[in-house]
Amino acid sequence: MGHMFDNLKQLGKLKELQDALAREKKEVEKEGTRVIVNGKMEVEEITLNPQLETRKQEEVLKKCINEAVNQIRQEAAKKMFNV
Repeated sequence: MGHMFDNLKQLGKLKELQDALAREKKEVEKEGTRVIVNGKMEVEEITLNPQLETRKQEEVLKKCINEAVNQIRQEAAKKMFNV
């Protein structure tokens, strides 16, 4: 019986963790291109720099998104170890 309760407690902690992460937002800006990614790894906002040529814009955008997602991952890892 005790074992099942432990699992429920862990599930509760997991839910708390997910809720805390859902409130996280990471913003990364490079060369006037800005991306905001939330804790669910969803892109919430993209601001493009119209001065950049298309190929450069794509490159910068990709870097911004990857960096923001990495920051969220690190945040998630930190939170997991702190729970």
